[in-house]
Amino acid sequence: MKVEQISVFIENKSGRLAEIARILGEAGINIRALSLADTSDFGILRLIVNDRETAKQVLKEKGFTVSKTEVVAIEVPDRPGGLSNILQFLDQENINVEYMYAFVERCGENAVIIFRFDETERAIKALVEKGFNVLEGERLYQM
Repeated sequence: MKVEQISVFIENKSGRLAEIARILGEAGINIRALSLADTSDFGILRLIVNDRETAKQVLKEKGFTVSKTEVVAIEVPDRPGGLSNILQFLDQENINVEYMYAFVERCGENAVIIFRFDETERAIKALVEKGFNVLEGERLYQM
């Protein structure tokens, strides 16, 4: 029930993001979701793509520092309070959210949120037991 995300460390300068998009596009990689966090000197681009291994390889070949991380994708009701409910549950369970971002496509009547937890296995177990829909990676890669 984990999703593989690739993280790319990039200089915070004009054109670097466009270069990554071009490299992935030329390699036939489809970006399914992304998040960009930056500081004054560098950024971390987090991506969920349809072909993680190829994406990682082509970016490394072009000199980028790339790593893989496991994240969790959860369906959240797409209505006021939907995100609040899951965050309150996680807080009650003392599960720390390191970061999160939205997926680009809806899943029926729900939104999909990508979470990075400090204790991934415990978070998945608690979420499933509570009845939240934790999505399989393959479902996201091909949506």
